[in-house]
Amino acid sequence: MANLKEIRGRITSISSTMQITSAMKMVSAAKLKKAQDAIVMLRPYSEKLQEIIQNVSAASDAENISEFALEREVKKVLFITVTSNRGLAGAFNSSVIKELNIQFSANENTEIEVLTVGKKAFDAVRRNKTVYENHSSLFDNLSFDHVSNMTEKVMSDFKAGKFDKVYVVYNKFINAATQEVVTEQVLPISSATEEKAGSADINVDYIFEPGRKEILDVLIPKSIKTQIFKAILDSVASEHGARMTAMHKATDNADALRSDLKIFYNKARQAAITNEILEIVSGAEALKNS
Repeated sequence: MANLKEIRGRITSISSTMQITSAMKMVSAAKLKKAQDAIVMLRPYSEKLQEIIQNVSAASDAENISEFALEREVKKVLFITVTSNRGLAGAFNSSVIKELNIQFSANENTEIEVLTVGKKAFDAVRRNKTVYENHSSLFDNLSFDHVSNMTEKVMSDFKAGKFDKVYVVYNKFINAATQEVVTEQVLPISSATEEKAGSADINVDYIFEPGRKEILDVLIPKSIKTQIFKAILDSVASEHGARMTAMHKATDNADALRSDLKIFYNKARQAAITNEILEIVSGAEALKNS
């Protein structure tokens, strides 16, 4: 049985841990509000941009199809993987890595490279996959311009035929307690446009100025950049939500453990006091009898 000094030391250590986890929870909660507002404001813009592209390209003929929509034989795939630079966020990072490994297995007959956004992704893939680029420092000063510069290089390499498909793997923000790992195809642009081309929901009766191709040449790159930026903002909000939840659970668990240790400490101290009283009484009786 641990002595009283050891139990006191454990109680003090757990109390210190509780202070840390509680502080981390409050910091993440404060950051979550800003990150949540950012992704909530961007989503309608991204969805409307996709809708416009679908409308404009629905009646496009083969000659006017965008170079970013060209399907070709898949020989090389790029995965843009978004994690965080830090841990202590529950299954936030491990879920993305698990999904990435599933995608590796599904594309085992193709050459694969990974663009990592976040140190956790970089550490997970650098030993067994080719790292195309590492943009872990992106979170230090996150902005659309920085993400745009990163995306432009990916788009340029896709046009040059270096990659035949590009996917982004990230945590989609649902709410503070729920994040969903998703894999989205970035390039070539989704074939959902073709599937919906005959839908009554899409109006293709437009007069374009300038031409349809010129409009698509502007909108499609902007849409791709927005899609990547949205994925990163989703991941940031998910990270803060996951860390806040994890630290809340850690604080509750530490509090429960501390309470158990306090009960154990009080019982041990009561037993020690009882033994001392018994020793004193026994000594007094021995003196009487002598």
